Amino acid sequence: MPDYELLELLLFGAIPRADVKPLARVLMDRFGGLAGVITAPPAQLMQVEGVGETVLTALKLAEAVALRLTRARVLNRPVISSWEALLDYCHTAMAHREVEQARILYLDRKNCLIADEETGQGTVDHVPLYPREVLKRALELQASALILVHNHPSGDPTPSAQDIALTERIRQGAEALSLVLHDHLVIGKEREFSFRAEGLL
Repeated sequence: MPDYELLELLLFGAIPRADVKPLARVLMDRFGGLAGVITAPPAQLMQVEGVGETVLTALKLAEAVALRLTRARVLNRPVISSWEALLDYCHTAMAHREVEQARILYLDRKNCLIADEETGQGTVDHVPLYPREVLKRALELQASALILVHNHPSGDPTPSAQDIALTERIRQGAEALSLVLHDHLVIGKEREFSFRAEGLL
């Protein structure tokens, strides 16, 4: 079933007995696809004629369900051996955000996810991330390893010089505390950049 038909079904549930095709088309065009529609900020969705509280609730409910499903595939499982599930979760949670968001995935000795914490939201091209706070939290959780994740709203996941320098500072601090920094993932709209895969870790 194509994405636009799924959106039509969602809209039909929210606005029964109405022709929802025109609204679905407007939403898909404006937000660039189904994922963009479902993850769009409520204020922007409400600016579209035909979107009211009922439609907004249906879209945000779909977003919450998608996030829960992808998250369930990585919780309490060895993250390293379910890497594709982890990438799906990160893309679902972050790929279509309009501002940069940073989150840290804390892992136990078996590389199972014990905490997934958003550390902050920033602007369209910057999010504050403080190495001291990241490592302090790892010790509080008795984590053995961590994965840094942040998104690039531009869609291009290529890391900046600042991203690279920050990752190295966290890697050095983690090493001093006998923690492992497995990776730093930069999430773009269509793909991701892995510091580990690209030889930067």
